[in-house]
Amino acid sequence: MTRYAAAIIPAAGSGSRMKSSRPKQYLKLAGTPVLIHTISAFHRHADIAVIVVVVPSEWLRQTTAMVASWQQDDKVVVITGGLRRQDSVKAGVDYLITRCSTPVDTVLVHDGARPLISQELIGNCLYSAEEHGAAIAAIPVKDTLKKGGTDNRITATIDRTGLWQAQTPQAAKLSLLRQAFDRAGNRDFTDEASLLEHAGCDVHLVAGSETNIKITRPEDMILAQKIFMRHITTHPRIGHGFDAHTFCTGRDLILGGIKIDHHEGLAGHSDADVLTHALCDAILGALGKGDIGHHFPDSSAAFKDIYSITLLEKVTAVMLEDGFHIGNADITIVCQAPRLASYIDMMRQTLSKACRAADGAINIKATTTEKMGYTGRKEGIGCHAVVFLIPTQENP
Repeated sequence: MTRYAAAIIPAAGSGSRMKSSRPKQYLKLAGTPVLIHTISAFHRHADIAVIVVVVPSEWLRQTTAMVASWQQDDKVVVITGGLRRQDSVKAGVDYLITRCSTPVDTVLVHDGARPLISQELIGNCLYSAEEHGAAIAAIPVKDTLKKGGTDNRITATIDRTGLWQAQTPQAAKLSLLRQAFDRAGNRDFTDEASLLEHAGCDVHLVAGSETNIKITRPEDMILAQKIFMRHITTHPRIGHGFDAHTFCTGRDLILGGIKIDHHEGLAGHSDADVLTHALCDAILGALGKGDIGHHFPDSSAAFKDIYSITLLEKVTAVMLEDGFHIGNADITIVCQAPRLASYIDMMRQTLSKACRAADGAINIKATTTEKMGYTGRKEGIGCHAVVFLIPTQENP
């Protein structure tokens, strides 16, 4: 099978039925935006090479920044959508055809507000589309269906035999999807399957999942939270990290990956970034994986003067491999000098990106010891970090 498959995630809806000031895809589920949960599911799948997220123009900048702080590669791109769902999906198709450097063969379209999609369902839809040309996730209709009139009287009972409730992903060969759009004219289509059907394409059914819900109303968010927590089989973890280094001359002062304007740096084998080291130790502690010295010993020349954010990215890879992500981290820098208030936000952004943490998940504050002790005498800097790791969502 091909290794060049793409996902288009239309997330341009306003979500008015959620009765929220923010579109539903930006609301948080277990501390992480719904849209990031959705993107993450496709990002983890080995056969998805490109992910195109399509959003409203007024949310383009914020979504781009949100994705940039989360991902460590260029697998995800964010573009502007259109007025209708099909316009947004077509924008994604056009991107894959005209601007994408990866030769994509098969495309999966998935709602941005369906964050509980499983790896198995992604794979099943992809494999069915590659075999048959087009496929759709769906579940058989279980309840009796009634047709109502304008006065709310039942006018008919619908035979549910052979009826399916459509979900996403909806998958197709890129060439077929392109042809379907070319033949669509000015007609409106509510999903890709009906668009493909109109173009004469056979669309095959793939058994979906009852937990692959679309978040539309406030009660859907409550249900999604329950499903999310029910499929977490391990407990959250808490870790604490501490590091301290003495001041020295002739080095830059690096804290949280940011160069600080100060006449002294910190002594150490690496760049001596106490803030980043403390965070690394907190994550490793929560995972039960020892400490930073065990993973990156100062006896190794490979880590001489290394940028500590690189070490944090390696620790993050271990964390993700173990099935956890940062729920929140609280970090306290202890120093009499220099003053750090103007650097806090830059440090937080740098750490968040390295940790692939959600916006607002990392908090940094600085304090003094009122001139007491080694930090009070300006001999060095210490840092404490506490992290709360949340198990990554498993396949519902």
